[in-house]
Amino acid sequence: MKRLTLALAMSVSLVGLAHAASAWTGGDDLPTNPLACDATPSAAAAKPYDGGAVTGAPDRNGKPIKVVDVPKLIGIGYFNATSKGIADAAKELGNVDAKTDGPTKANIDEQITFIDNYITSGVDGILFAANDPVAIAPVLKKALSKGINVVGYDANSTPDARQWFVNQAEFNGIAKSMVDNMVKETGEDAGVAIVTSTFTTPNQARWISEMAAYAEKCHPKLKLLETVEAQEDNALSFSQATTLINKYGSDLKGIFGMTSVATPASAEAVTQAGQCGKIAVVGLATPNAMKPYVAKDCVKSVVLWNPVDLGYAAMYVLRATADGTLKPGDTKVKAGKLGELNVVNGSEILLGPPFTFTKENIEKFDF
Repeated sequence: MKRLTLALAMSVSLVGLAHAASAWTGGDDLPTNPLACDATPSAAAAKPYDGGAVTGAPDRNGKPIKVVDVPKLIGIGYFNATSKGIADAAKELGNVDAKTDGPTKANIDEQITFIDNYITSGVDGILFAANDPVAIAPVLKKALSKGINVVGYDANSTPDARQWFVNQAEFNGIAKSMVDNMVKETGEDAGVAIVTSTFTTPNQARWISEMAAYAEKCHPKLKLLETVEAQEDNALSFSQATTLINKYGSDLKGIFGMTSVATPASAEAVTQAGQCGKIAVVGLATPNAMKPYVAKDCVKSVVLWNPVDLGYAAMYVLRATADGTLKPGDTKVKAGKLGELNVVNGSEILLGPPFTFTKENIEKFDF
């Protein structure tokens, strides 16, 4: 079995990695930046603004604006939470009319259609979480060319297709938390698998790429058996996790869930297979979805951030962008009750470090 850094492979047919033709390092060409193996934090390097520019936007400073939020999909707990944060911020600001609308499946073509329709019908601002960073870029650039302010959150586009991106946590921070928590449960020399949404979903691709780099640096004996797609679909996520359990047997010691759907579905698959305590599940998910599995010790670590705060921050960033109070070159932005958030990597706003929910703290959260 190959190391994590060598074994990630793009294989839509879900062929085992030993038979994969090419290495897959996360679905993009960006360099990785693994954190230190201990708790030493890293400082984000200063970088010039690399976001897009809006053309011919009217003076919106302090004026009422109409905003549409188009996430990857609607109807799941995670994006229900970001939508709540957006609505809370809009109400608090008082001069924003915000709504959430989008596809019921994580389909980039449908997402593009929704955004294009709102460009035509007329909005002042667009919030988005991209299903594909490159495919979504043309329609977002179209919005910018029409004078519409564009801010991403959760899953980025190419930087020039939006003005700002609100990053829930830096990719290498998520990677370190995920891998460290897994190794804590499985030990260093363990076979693990990944259930993700799609190989091109930008945030998941980045997390996996950074996980590979961090594992090579700090946990080189960790072995990735396979990475599979599950389309943010509950039934497919459960099926894929079950297939991994059956396929690898005792060689499988852990499953990483890369989405708020894949993680609880993987936990359910482990539960139904009678493998609680034998196969660790570490992943990104909302606490409410994971409470039953944490309560019975089938899951010990849930890594996330507060998606309500993420949506809230995104709305404040868009308002500041529309007002002209957030400009290229700024290093901070005010975000209501969240205080000042840092600008990193040129055109990203950082919500903060990831948080690990455990049996000791998960009941304190309700989302």
